[in-house]
Amino acid sequence: MDEQYQDPAQQYFSDQTTRIKDLEEKQRLLKERILLIGQNLVAEREETFEDIQEMKKTILKLKEENLRMKEFLQRMSEQISELARREELLILKRQFDMLEPHLKHESS
Repeated sequence: MDEQYQDPAQQYFSDQTTRIKDLEEKQRLLKERILLIGQNLVAEREETFEDIQEMKKTILKLKEENLRMKEFLQRMSEQISELARREELLILKRQFDMLEPHLKHESS
């Protein structure tokens, strides 16, 4: 009877040992997956950080260019308004020059 009783007990412990080994293997695989996911997450975070830094630099350059363009347009606007005044003065000078001979004749 001892032999019959030992066989089920041995079978039970053998099954439990196999289940423990299977669980340990699953745990090891899960641990490896988690480590890979963590590494991928860190790599992705670093890449995203670098992309954001590059975007910040680009935005800063665009802001600077935009400011320079605004300043350039402001100077052009001022120069155009000054040019219009000069043109008006040149027109008045030409008109005066045209009338000047007549004025000299009348005063003489």
